[in-house]
Amino acid sequence: MKIAVSGCLLGEKIRFDKGHKKDDFIVNELSNYAEYISFCPEHIAFGSPRPSIRMVRDKEMLTIISNKTGKDVTQDLASYANKELERIKKEKLRGIIFKSKSPTCGMMSSKVYLPNGFAEGKDDGVFASICKKEFGYLPMEEEGRLCDPWLRENFVMQLFAYDNFENFKEDAQMKSLVAFHQSYKFLLQSKDEAIYRALGKIVGNHDEKSFEIILAEYEELFKKAIAQKSSVGKTRNVLEHMAGFLKNFLNTTEKEMLHEQIDDYADKIIPVIVPLSTLKLYATKYEIEYLLGQVFLNPYPKELALRSDVKSVK
Repeated sequence: MKIAVSGCLLGEKIRFDKGHKKDDFIVNELSNYAEYISFCPEHIAFGSPRPSIRMVRDKEMLTIISNKTGKDVTQDLASYANKELERIKKEKLRGIIFKSKSPTCGMMSSKVYLPNGFAEGKDDGVFASICKKEFGYLPMEEEGRLCDPWLRENFVMQLFAYDNFENFKEDAQMKSLVAFHQSYKFLLQSKDEAIYRALGKIVGNHDEKSFEIILAEYEELFKKAIAQKSSVGKTRNVLEHMAGFLKNFLNTTEKEMLHEQIDDYADKIIPVIVPLSTLKLYATKYEIEYLLGQVFLNPYPKELALRSDVKSVK
């Protein structure tokens, strides 16, 4: 899958000081499953090295000012930001990763100053802002937030679910949509139960709409659901629901041990991978195909090991 990434995070020496901010997770781990499309409107507009810039808000107007000369470079940066947007739009993107705190690429982490030089707060950078308006539910995150195990796990899960749907819809039919929805039952419930139920009604098609309309409606809500963040409570409910499929196969001791694992997960004593592995073990042993077909068990390559940290949930 193709992911657009701020070039400095890939190790490109294109920052204002001609340095880089190479990110180990992006370069050494996620790269095994993705093709990166590098971008940096600021570098294209002003070169490297270059004077640093800042965002300044005067009343309702937001401008980009050179820290060296005080020159207003808003239009120059906006022009190249739009050119970069048009370039990456040509790619079949599955996500975007921005450089945090950058006046160009930060996602609500870019400092905004008042004309008197005092900091006012934080906002989206110029390029991040136009990407958010353009791409809707496309997975987008900045590398600084990906240091949080919970945000990283949610983002990667969203990436792979988004990619899966984009690949699926190329040859989708009504029968395959029903199967797709079934396979995502527990993942969707771990995100948003209400949206999951709404998606079920779309698939049910009681109004006998055309498949094109059904697929479009499903896509909108599916992408909205996977953009939600999971929680301990929602995930615990999903684990208990999955355990219910095993109740006729397990003895009393096995049931107690499984529910103890789920409780320990909810109390953040053990990571979620522990009860999930137990569920998968029993589902495999007793050939419970419905559980084994759930994407929630393997939403992304296990080698990423994102569910092995107790901090990967909140």
